[in-house]
Parts: sequence; C-alpha cells; structure tokens
Amino acid sequence: MHIEFTHVPGPSLAAVGEVATPFFFDLRESEQMLAAIENAGFDRIVVDDAGGLLTNMDLAAQAMRRTGALDISLTHWAGAIEPAVAARQLAAIDSIGGGRLSIRVMTATQGDGEPASHVETLQRTDEYLVLLKRLWTNDRPIDHEGPAYSVRNGFVAPKGPRGAEIPLRMNGLSGTTFRVAGRHADVFELPFATPDHIRHIVERVRQAALECGRAGQPKFALPLRFDRFSRRQNADSAGDLGSAIRAGSPERIALALLPYVSLGVREFMIGGLNDRGAVADFGEHVIPIIRNSAARRDGRETAWPQPADAPPAWTASESKAARH
Repeated sequence: MHIEFTHVPGPSLAAVGEVATPFFFDLRESEQMLAAIENAGFDRIVVDDAGGLLTNMDLAAQAMRRTGALDISLTHWAGAIEPAVAARQLAAIDSIGGGRLSIRVMTATQGDGEPASHVETLQRTDEYLVLLKRLWTNDRPIDHEGPAYSVRNGFVAPKGPRGAEIPLRMNGLSGTTFRVAGRHADVFELPFATPDHIRHIVERVRQAALECGRAGQPKFALPLRFDRFSRRQNADSAGDLGSAIRAGSPERIALALLPYVSLGVREFMIGGLNDRGAVADFGEHVIPIIRNSAARRDGRETAWPQPADAPPAWTASESKAARH
C-alpha cells in the first residue's frame, strides 16, 4: 500500500527574520518551501489562508504554477460563492496543474436571516456538491431549483481535465456529516484520536458510503502536528502523540502511527514543519520508514502493537460528538 503525506503549512519564520508570516507571504520563500516539500516526498499541500476562499483560489493557482507534481488541496467553503461560478473557477485551477487539485469542503453559514441549523447547513452543502458535479459533467447548460440554490443555464466550458472526478475531502463528527461524506467524499479527514475512536468513525463513514453504493470509499486521512520537528533533536525522546508530536526517533514515530494504518488510514496530514530544514529531515528520515513499514504489512491482518506512550483519549465532549 502507498501511504500519502500532506503538508499543512503554518507560519514561516524564514521570510522576515523571526517574525511569523503566512506561508505565501514572501514569493521567493514560498517557492523554495514548495520545492522542499515536493522534494521531500510529500504528495500534496493544503492551501488554507486567512484571506478566505477567493484568496485560496488565487494561491492554489500560484502553487500549481510553481510545482510539477505536488497535488494542491484547496480549502473551499461550500456556498461562499454561487455554485456555477465556483465550478468554473475550480475547473480552471485544476486545468492549470493538469489535474492536481482536490477540494477540502467546509460548511459555510448562509450569512442572512436566521442562523441555519447544523443539519440545514449540511443539506445545503449536499445540494452544492451535487451541483458542482453536474456542472463539471454536463455537456449542455442545466437548470436547477432546489431548497438552497437556483441555477439557470449553468454551464462550465471548458471542463477541467478530470471532469467531475476532482477529489472532494470532508471532515466532521456528526451523523449528518457522515451521511453527506458517505455520498460525496473521496477522502475523509479524521480528528486526531485514539485508535479505538478512529475505528468507530471509520466504520460509521464506511457504512454511510456503502448505503450510497460507494463500497470501499472514502479514503481516510489523519492530521498530525509536529512540535518543531528536527532529526537533530534528541532521537531517544518519546514520540509523544497528543495534540502535537515531539520529535523522537523515526522508528518510534512509525511505531506510533502504524496502528492507524491498520484501521484504514492511508494519508497523514503533517503540520508544524515550518522551515525547509524540518521538511527535509522529515522527508529523509520519517516518510521512508512509515512507507516501508506499511508496505511490509501488506498481506498481514494482525494489528501493529500500540506503543506504551499511546495517544491520550479524547475529551468527554469530543467522545460524545463522535458517538452521535
């Protein structure tokens, strides 16, 4: 099996001395960081800027032009712009990179009238995603009149290189989220939690997908944040898996992560690597060990042993949300 790695940018300290700046603040520095991320063996990078959706679209297009093989995962608030406009812009961005775009779908509030409930918000998201796929597929203009969106003569030309196959990524902990993700998500981004909690979420999302006729979908990604990772730090320190990971030896890190591979995680979303040295160290020392260990697991059904310094359990509120 191939284990994928996604880089989740944080503030850069290299662009302006020791002042934390956004990843794309400095053109030259961001180009060097993108090259380092690609060379380190990462599969993709997340674009999630505080400037919002239109800024993310612009930055994703820039990142496409500055990389050759790195996938770009664009954070997109469903409903922030009209579906026909979004479909055209996203298809154009995907065309720039020759089919390297994925979309991290976030739910957006309506912004007018009474606040929508969680269920209503996700129902709008569901309708929005259905429209995106229709617009990316249809060879003639479409009309749509739904509870949340009205489209007249909606059409996307030219189509992106993959049509409606642009991967959609979703996350959340409610039963409604699981149902919408089961219908649409190609990748489900898990919360960080113990293997027992992850097993429960994976089972529920897979069941929701099965009920939508999508057996074997979606893939699962686990977010991790490294606290100032460097191979030059104390290699004997324990790889503390909590909200952040202190850099231990690559072997200990791999041992802590492999139980999640046994549960179906095929992607790790790595945060905290905010300079080129940390990215290079992680790519040289950690990525190969995890990938090689997972490859050796192929054909085996036994779960990997859980390390003594196992991740802490969720808080009571998080556990309650996962059960519902």
